[in-house]
Amino acid sequence: MHPLPRSGGVSMNDARLRRHASLHRLAIVLSVAYLAALALIAFWPTPVDRGAHGPLISILASLQRHGAPDWLTYNFVEFAANIALFVPVGLLGVILLGARRWWLAISAGFVASFFIEFGQLIFLPGRFATVNDVIANTSGAVIGTVGALVVLGLVHVLPVAGPRPPTAHRSYTP
Repeated sequence: MHPLPRSGGVSMNDARLRRHASLHRLAIVLSVAYLAALALIAFWPTPVDRGAHGPLISILASLQRHGAPDWLTYNFVEFAANIALFVPVGLLGVILLGARRWWLAISAGFVASFFIEFGQLIFLPGRFATVNDVIANTSGAVIGTVGALVVLGLVHVLPVAGPRPPTAHRSYTP
């Protein structure tokens, strides 16, 4: 079944394809920027939170003195930050690779995290390679993948903005 043409002979399907192509181009640009930032964060010779470690511990201690839960610790914040750092891997991976290959985005998150941690272990003695970072990073990729699948689902089902096609009017005659 062919889509009904909209005004100007452009089908709704064509408009959706253009919208998807625009999202794909944006994802490429964002991916380049993200990968550059990730490489700097991952392979900086010293922990990137080195200057913030002391103040963050103080803030967390103050929050706990004022009723914050005991689980709100430096380790929790670091784990959550690692999750957040890899959410874009899943988001951008699904947008670039397609929803049918969603599992590649998660795999890319795991493989990238593994090699980052391995690289830190071998080449960066001032850094700390941990299995927990691989778990957190992969979890972030999973969250990003699910988010991207939702976004792509919305892009696919949302109506295309633009002029509405003319509707046939029935004349009423008694």
